[in-house]
Amino acid sequence: MKQLFKELILDFQQSDIDAGVPRHVEITPVHKKAAVCMGVRRSGKSTLMLQLIENLLNKGVTKSDILYMNFFDERLHTLKSAGLNGITEAYYTIYPEKKNTATVYYFFDEIQMIAGWEAYIDRLLRTEKCEIYLTGSSARMLSKEVATQMRGRAISWELFPFSFREYLSFKGVAAPDDMSAKSRMLIEKTFEEYMETGGFPETAGTEKKLRIKIHQEYFGAMLFRDLIERHDISHPKAVADLAHWLSDNTSSLYSVNNLTNYLKSLGHKVSKSSVSDYIQWFEDAYIFFTVRIFDASLARSNTNPKKIYCIDHSLVRSVSSGILVNSGHLLENLVFISLRRYAQNIYYYKCRSGKEVDFIITDKSGRKMLFQVCESMTDPKTKKREISAMTEAMEELKLNSGTIVTLNKDETIPVGTGKIRVIPAWRFVYYFKG
Repeated sequence: MKQLFKELILDFQQSDIDAGVPRHVEITPVHKKAAVCMGVRRSGKSTLMLQLIENLLNKGVTKSDILYMNFFDERLHTLKSAGLNGITEAYYTIYPEKKNTATVYYFFDEIQMIAGWEAYIDRLLRTEKCEIYLTGSSARMLSKEVATQMRGRAISWELFPFSFREYLSFKGVAAPDDMSAKSRMLIEKTFEEYMETGGFPETAGTEKKLRIKIHQEYFGAMLFRDLIERHDISHPKAVADLAHWLSDNTSSLYSVNNLTNYLKSLGHKVSKSSVSDYIQWFEDAYIFFTVRIFDASLARSNTNPKKIYCIDHSLVRSVSSGILVNSGHLLENLVFISLRRYAQNIYYYKCRSGKEVDFIITDKSGRKMLFQVCESMTDPKTKKREISAMTEAMEELKLNSGTIVTLNKDETIPVGTGKIRVIPAWRFVYYFKG
């Protein structure tokens, strides 16, 4: 195995780096902590690692100071945690002069493939002169158990599929903050493509049939690798049926009781606790996300119906039946993911009258922000309903502003407590930064 490690280390150091489209994720190393990049399968974590490596090379770090290992390599599938130290030994066999003198930059891709990896990383951080960067497809890497084993020696970042600005970079479209009418028209046109193709790097710009096929393969791999295989689930068909129900009901309310009864109606013998586990595991793998009601009582927040969203709106289009999901649901999902890039704690708000606002978050300064999603407000009844819900929420929360995201409407509406900004979706995803 040591000889294989040496070959893999040298193969990478002698290869060219294809860093792809720059991602808008700032990963800042912290002394004696591993930088952990989390995200859904195929979101571009490996490419982000190459970009970090390229940045180091541009700063004058030599390639011989960089050790890269991808644990999805089939030659490493038999590797156990006890053998991980062989990587370090192989590196210093090649470069003995660097031991305790040069900083070595470790890049370990999909390290969760090796059970018990935490102890090895912890020891490297304690005993070696190094910086460590890790990727993984499961939020299990952020669990309390890992935090305990690594004694706080990890700091994490999340990577999602392309944001709209990243998609613009992929398409080669300039993204100025102060844009001309021509720039705006081009960006609006590109947003229409983004709404269709979604943000997975491999499917961006692909034709429809191929995109659907790739998305469906992604979805199958997520279910099998990140749930069924990883958690040794005894009812894999129940998980698949649940995943497709969630896709069909994206941006809609659900309860564990209803989901359990639905699966039982299909002949699955599953308990409520199992369904709760499945939902949590979907979130761990960054496939689906749950949004709870905004309530000071955690018990009430947990017992009320929750809303479900998917990692990518176009993935929903490719894997759902299409019967229940409509363009309004997909737009709401897009807005949710845009918010989720900047805030983990996202809720929906229910007014005392029963009216609902889709999202409430707390921004980086601690200020609460309200967001409603409405595909079109051309119908006077729809406009009145959306404005009424937002106004009531603003009054109850003592806020002087709220935002309604639509497909193309752009206006400011004065209300008793302040103002409501109605903004087209392309402008929202282009400018929103939390």
